[in-house]
Amino acid sequence: MAKKIHFQGGLVYSTNQEALQRSEEEEQETLPPEKQVLRVVLDSKQRAGKIVTLVQGFIGKEEDLEKLGKKLKSFCGTGGSVKEGQIIIQGDCKQKVLQCLLKEKYKAR
Repeated sequence: MAKKIHFQGGLVYSTNQEALQRSEEEEQETLPPEKQVLRVVLDSKQRAGKIVTLVQGFIGKEEDLEKLGKKLKSFCGTGGSVKEGQIIIQGDCKQKVLQCLLKEKYKAR
């Protein structure tokens, strides 16, 4: 005779404050633009042959990265997104992105 296993829900509660604090993501303070070293590269991997411009190496809060991404997208006049700590600009806009970053006093290469 087989035993029946009853599932009693999936919610787990914890009163351990250390476990709760470790699960929260700690955001770093945003460095000033003069201390940021950003890399601008072209990429077409896993994008069906389409070329995108990636900006990598930003150190700071997610909101500041979103603001910088919005500035770059409007400066280049293209679409894009911010994912996994990097800014993705559609198309080959490497020169425009470098120009905008240098204008904003970021160190970019």
